[in-house]
Amino acid sequence: MKKYQLVLLTVLSGVLLSLPWLELFPGWILFGALVPFFFVEDHFFRRRAILPDISFLPYAFLGFFLWNVMTCWWIAYAAPFGMVIIVSLNALLMAFVWWLYHKMKRNFKSRLGPISLLAFWLAFEYLHYNWDMEWPWLTLGNGFANQVEFIQWYEYSGVMGGSLWILAGNLILFQGLKYVFDGYRLKAAVAYISLFLLLVLFPMMLSQKRYNSYNETGTAYEILILQPNIDPYHEKFKAETSYRQLNTLLRLADSLVTSETDFVVGPETALQPMVENKELRLDPQLMPFYSWVENYPKLNIVMGATTRRYFQEGEALSETARKDSGEKLHYDLYNSALLINRQSDIQIYHKSKLVSGTEKMPFSRYFSFVEKFIVDLGGATGSLGKQSEPTNFISVSDLKVAPIICFESVFGQYQGEFVQQGADLIFILTNDGWWKDSPGYRQLLAYGRLRAVESRRSVARSANTGISALINQRGDIVKATKWWTEAALKGDLKANQEITFYVQYGDFVGRVSAFVSVLLLLSLLVRKKTKYNH
Repeated sequence: MKKYQLVLLTVLSGVLLSLPWLELFPGWILFGALVPFFFVEDHFFRRRAILPDISFLPYAFLGFFLWNVMTCWWIAYAAPFGMVIIVSLNALLMAFVWWLYHKMKRNFKSRLGPISLLAFWLAFEYLHYNWDMEWPWLTLGNGFANQVEFIQWYEYSGVMGGSLWILAGNLILFQGLKYVFDGYRLKAAVAYISLFLLLVLFPMMLSQKRYNSYNETGTAYEILILQPNIDPYHEKFKAETSYRQLNTLLRLADSLVTSETDFVVGPETALQPMVENKELRLDPQLMPFYSWVENYPKLNIVMGATTRRYFQEGEALSETARKDSGEKLHYDLYNSALLINRQSDIQIYHKSKLVSGTEKMPFSRYFSFVEKFIVDLGGATGSLGKQSEPTNFISVSDLKVAPIICFESVFGQYQGEFVQQGADLIFILTNDGWWKDSPGYRQLLAYGRLRAVESRRSVARSANTGISALINQRGDIVKATKWWTEAALKGDLKANQEITFYVQYGDFVGRVSAFVSVLLLLSLLVRKKTKYNH
């Protein structure tokens, strides 16, 4: 193939990969999205005698950079520099995975090629859930977020099972088409294409059957969701608008709350900054909510807020501690969720999965000198503090709910930890207005549907600006608000107590793949050393 043909095939794969995230095509397009790129890689493999393995890397980077840019360009609204870093680094990591796969084929004459691609890619996805620069947004299995009827089996495998499904489908389809285009072994081509159809259709059919027959379990609870629709760029973080913002929340809730309402759920950073101390209950913003819980004894109020906690004298400081120049004390700033009910103590959860470049500086121990220049969102600079492990809120009726804040809703295994601790409902608090009217807020909404399927937990999603929604245990959006509208939404969700296989074992697909990847890389090193010694 000529260079322009290689470029066209690379670009084609990048575009096809983007379509489900842009909602321009259903997720099943992903089963052929990587096939053009497989032909590009095969071109360099066939010419391995005259082309070095590194010559494949620029094409790999081009295709994955295009996918990342087309899918995640909206990050630039809030963090232009962060978008460049995320898109470029992610594309480079993806390209490196494919280069390793290409190198394995060259060294083992393609025998370990398919296995190595599956292992390396899934290990890469697993890494993105667990290192300090987490960005699992483009996990391949996420591409089916809006076709939940086809992936009900994610309750066993999680989204990484979907990634394995998609990769295997592309590998098999490529091999079948390769036989067709080469003009020989037509029986083998038919066998591969038949296997491809079986691999794709059989799980879909089983999932559809599970979707149609699934009956929600658990007691129903009345949930009231608030969407105050405050512009995060021009209003939300201004002190002069705090009174009006609070009144908007109170007015929306008062319009629908009754004695039968179990939960009122507000969005991320719904309340203005407050200090975590013994007098937190007396904060003027919280007093109106205490009047409500006195009038409605079964009511629980969950709201997002920015909080700060001061370190006591002699207390060890965290890596994210900052100094209060006025009081000469150190404190941590948190993106928090609060639960208020008739009980005396306010329950607090601090967001743990922070967004690199906006809420934290990844590997801050090494790059703290640039932290104040790039981490800036909502008027606060520097990395936010976080808590080390998930904790549930407990209602007045002893029901446990998981407070998931924004980006955390992308992490299936992390949400599963809340469920393992007894969470029967999932509340997602978010502020999608940072991404304006772009695919970003719709993608994050769709990921909430995946979390419902994986854990079989109903989800109440409150967005400041975005789409607030009630999602059932099958992943269906039962009710939803419109984009950029002030709204209150009420409905019933069932609280399930069953533990799915995925919640119990987490991202086992990624762990196995990481282990296999280590073995494959060791075999490559041994082979290289053996060749060198001879």
